[in-house]
Amino acid sequence: MTASNDASILIAQHGTDNSTVQCRLLPDKANRHGLITGATGTGKTITLQTMAEGFSRLGVPVFMADIKGDLTGISQSGISTPKLAKILTERALPAPEFVAFPTTLWDVFGEQGHPVRATVSDLGPLLLARMLNLNDTQAGVLQLVFKIADDAGLLLLDMKDLRAMCQDVGDNASQYTTEYGNISAASIGAIQRGLMQIEAQGGEKFFGEPMLNIADFMQTDSKGQGMVNILAADKLMNSPRLYATFLLWMLSELFETLPEVGDLEKPKMVFFFDEAHLLFNDAPKVLLERIELVVRLVRSKGVGVYFVTQNPLDIPDTVLAQLGNRVQHALRAFTPRDQKAVKSAAETMRPKDGLDIGAAITELAVGEALVSFLDEKGRPSLTERVYVLPPSSQIGPITPAQRQALLADSLVAGVYEKVVDRDSAFEAIKGRTQTRQPAGTTAAQVPAQHTPTASLPDAPPAAPEKGIFDSIGDMLGGGTRRTRTSVGEQLARSAASSIGREVGRQIIRGVLGGIFGGSRR
Repeated sequence: MTASNDASILIAQHGTDNSTVQCRLLPDKANRHGLITGATGTGKTITLQTMAEGFSRLGVPVFMADIKGDLTGISQSGISTPKLAKILTERALPAPEFVAFPTTLWDVFGEQGHPVRATVSDLGPLLLARMLNLNDTQAGVLQLVFKIADDAGLLLLDMKDLRAMCQDVGDNASQYTTEYGNISAASIGAIQRGLMQIEAQGGEKFFGEPMLNIADFMQTDSKGQGMVNILAADKLMNSPRLYATFLLWMLSELFETLPEVGDLEKPKMVFFFDEAHLLFNDAPKVLLERIELVVRLVRSKGVGVYFVTQNPLDIPDTVLAQLGNRVQHALRAFTPRDQKAVKSAAETMRPKDGLDIGAAITELAVGEALVSFLDEKGRPSLTERVYVLPPSSQIGPITPAQRQALLADSLVAGVYEKVVDRDSAFEAIKGRTQTRQPAGTTAAQVPAQHTPTASLPDAPPAAPEKGIFDSIGDMLGGGTRRTRTSVGEQLARSAASSIGREVGRQIIRGVLGGIFGGSRR
C-alpha cells in the first residue's frame, strides 16, 4: 500500500471505505521508469490512459504511441454508461470526474496528425542499420558512407541524399579504399535495396526537414495541464522496424538535448513505449547495450520511460532491472514459455504475506492488476492485487471531425506540414556529375570540388561562445506553454539548428553522438 499524497497519482485501489488499499504513483519517483505487462485484452490500454491522465493533471507532458487507434479518446470528456456504472459498483471504485485533456496528434505519414521528421544524419548509421536490417558488414559500410559524407561536408537530410551518397561511394569505391577501407558493391547494393523497401512502405516521409523540435512535445495548456502527445501508429505498425527505430530515435533526442537535472519533484516528460518487444527483437548486442545506457541515464534528464508489452520476458534483464514501477495484468500460462513468464514476473515483484503472486497472475480479471510502485524511500512497495481506476476521458477513438478540430487548434498547426528541401548531398553530387559533361557547361554550373564545405550553405558570422549547448538549454528549459510558431520562424530555426549542429558535430559525436551513431547535423 502506497501512502496517500495529494500530489501523487491514484492508479488503482481495492476494498471498501473501511479498508481500502490504494496504489499511488509518486511524482518524484516516476522518472525511475516502469513496466506495464499483460496478455491481450487484460486492460493495459486503460492503465496507460489512466496513468497518462494523472501525469497530465500534474503538468507533466506525455508521449505515447496509439497502436490500436483508441487512445485519442483522451482528448474528449468521458461519459457514464450502464456498463461502466456496473463495474464501478461491483468493484467499489469511485466514479471518475469526466474531463478532457490537452492533446496533440502526430503521424509519421502526416495523415492522422502533424508530420514527424528527422534528418538522415540525425538518425545516424546505427539506427538506420537496424531499420534496414543490415548485417555487421553492411552496417560497417553504411558507417563509412556517413563518415565520407561528414568529411566532405555533405548534408544527409533525406532519402535521396543517402541514396545518392551510397551510389557515389559505390561508383568511386577504389578512391576510398586506402583512407576508409574496403567498400564492397554487394554491401552498397544491400543498403540500396533496404532503402527501396523503406520507401515502398512510405518510410521516406519520415526523413527530411523541418525536423521535429523535441521541445514541441513538452508543452502545457492554459490550465497548467501537461500536453498528451499521441503518435498514430496503426499504419506505422506495418513497418515494425521503422516504428521501433522512430521511438528509439525520439528517446535518444530527449537524452541528448535535455540538460542534466537530477531528481525532480515531478518528471519533465513521461515516455510510454508500447509494443516494447519490437525494440529488442533481433537487436544486435551493440544496440542493446546503448539502449540500456540511454534508459539508465535519461532518468537524470527528468524523463520517465514506461515499457508496455505482453510478456515481461520481452524486456532484457539489464533493462528490466531499471524499471521500478510495475503494473502486472493477467498472463496466460498455456505454453512452457508462458509458464516461465509467469514465474519470472512473480519473482521480480515484492512479495506480500497472504498473496500468492504466481497464482494471482493467471487469475486476474480484465482491469485487475498486481501493482508495486516505488515508495518515498525508493523501495518497491508490497505487491497489491487491485483494480485499475477507469479514465476520466473518453474510452475509444475520436471521430474524423474531432481529429480535424484538434489539428486545426494545435499549437504547432502549420509548422511541420510544408516540406523544406535544402541543397544537400543529392544536389552537390548531381552538380559534380554535371561538371563532367564535355560540352554545354557554364561557369554557373560548375560547383566546388569535393571539399569539406562543398555543399554547405553560406554560414552566418560566428556566434559568441554561448551557441549550441546554451541555446538547447534555453529552448528546452521548461515545460511552459508556447505560442504557435509561424512557418517562417520554424524554417529559420531549422536552418540555424543545422548550422549549429555542423559546428558542434565532432564534439557531440565524441561525447553523446556516439551513443547512436548520429552526426547531429
